[in-house]
Amino acid sequence: MEFRNREEAGRHLADKLRHYRDAADGVILALPRGGVAVGFQLSLALHLPLDVFITRKIGAPENPEYALGAVSETGNIYLNPAAMAEFRLSQNDIKTIVAARRQEIGRRQQLYRQGRHPLPLKNRVVILVDDGIATGSTFFASLEGIRTQAPKHLVAAIPVGPAETIAKARSLVDELVVLATPEPFWAVGNHYVDFTQVEDRDVLEYLNLADESLR
Repeated sequence: MEFRNREEAGRHLADKLRHYRDAADGVILALPRGGVAVGFQLSLALHLPLDVFITRKIGAPENPEYALGAVSETGNIYLNPAAMAEFRLSQNDIKTIVAARRQEIGRRQQLYRQGRHPLPLKNRVVILVDDGIATGSTFFASLEGIRTQAPKHLVAAIPVGPAETIAKARSLVDELVVLATPEPFWAVGNHYVDFTQVEDRDVLEYLNLADESLR
């Protein structure tokens, strides 16, 4: 399955999540930046508030795109066991990388929320969305962080990902909606016609438009 763009993926996910439309206790959390474009369409279709959940990948020293794990804005750290075994980093190495990611998380919190408090998650139905997952490190760290906020029901909404990673995600949530699990799986962007990078200004626009649509 190939999506025209992130917005189309969001509309397809919304079709499968329409039982949450107008849920009084529902909230959508999107992983910036690409996930926010998907989450915006969910917010419009389901009439639910949209917020970001900020998690940063811990990249390998020689290859930042290769995920060793991730750290979430709640402080949860997920480390990919296979990647950690391959790179054999010391605890000090990990602490240094995590400290840099936390600085970036702080910057994004200030930028994206513009002084607003994060939406409360306790006893709510939380739908976590991204534009796709590969190793799943960022998504798994996010799920762990959200769980610490005691949601009533945690839903994962994923347009595309490899079957093995999707199976692990399914074991960590109460409900999972996925549109495609292609094999072989190479990269999330391969399954979009338009996978243009989402910029910070786009994230702000999506969040503001979602907020305005609920007024």
